Amino acid sequence: MAAPSTLTNRNALLAHRARAAIRPETFLHDIVADELNERLLEVNKTFTAPAVIGPMDGLLPEAHHVLDDDRLALQPAAHDLVMDGMSLHWANDPVGQIVQSRLALKPDGLYLAALFGGQTLHELRTALAEAESALRGGLSPRVAPMADIRDLGQLLSRAGLALTVADSTTIRTSYQSLRDLVRDLRGMGETNALFARDTTIPPRALFDLTESIYREHFSEEGRLVATWEIVFLTGWAPDDSQPKPLRPGSATHRLSDTLGVRELPSGDKTDPKPS
Repeated sequence: MAAPSTLTNRNALLAHRARAAIRPETFLHDIVADELNERLLEVNKTFTAPAVIGPMDGLLPEAHHVLDDDRLALQPAAHDLVMDGMSLHWANDPVGQIVQSRLALKPDGLYLAALFGGQTLHELRTALAEAESALRGGLSPRVAPMADIRDLGQLLSRAGLALTVADSTTIRTSYQSLRDLVRDLRGMGETNALFARDTTIPPRALFDLTESIYREHFSEEGRLVATWEIVFLTGWAPDDSQPKPLRPGSATHRLSDTLGVRELPSGDKTDPKPS
């Protein structure tokens, strides 16, 4: 039996990805790949030993590609760039996976990742939860939990990376029906692969009620709206050449001089405006 902390059933995830490869839906991956490649162009550095984690196509075909297993097939200090393409949200131990990526980087190597953020499919999650509560009186794990950008940014520092940045972009799509949305999820390989998922076939009434609630609260011009939040994580393997924060008390100029105002002792009120 898997450990209680296990989030993802890897066999189910790989089976979903294999099914998706037959009839792929790549519009989100294409957008993310373009954005990641654009960010690399903005970095004033040439990468000669890149590695890519995850199933995404379109990311540095010349790179060393590895699966997003719990143990990454990466050698220590072997790469000057590690990119994680839309797989970290399925990691059982995201901090551990980022640590492995950091250890695979040479000093001053770049870590760059993209993954789903906490606002992704909030419409579907809300409608599903309300429908299942009404029909069954409880909830079943049906959509992978996704962290918000603040928590994801903290993972970078916890993993020992430097000069960290977390930012996000939001993509909105619309669908004629819930069936169309599920079709796209299958084509992305992003359907339910949670270890604790209910493996019985859900009743048709669950999907009918979900679509009804979805349409009532999250539709525009008769179409179901779906939100995809993509979070981008950037960090560097520590190196002595990187800029360091100044030691407290080491400033050589006063802020008041820079701003052109008079400095007051602590506790005094601000100077009144000159008459």
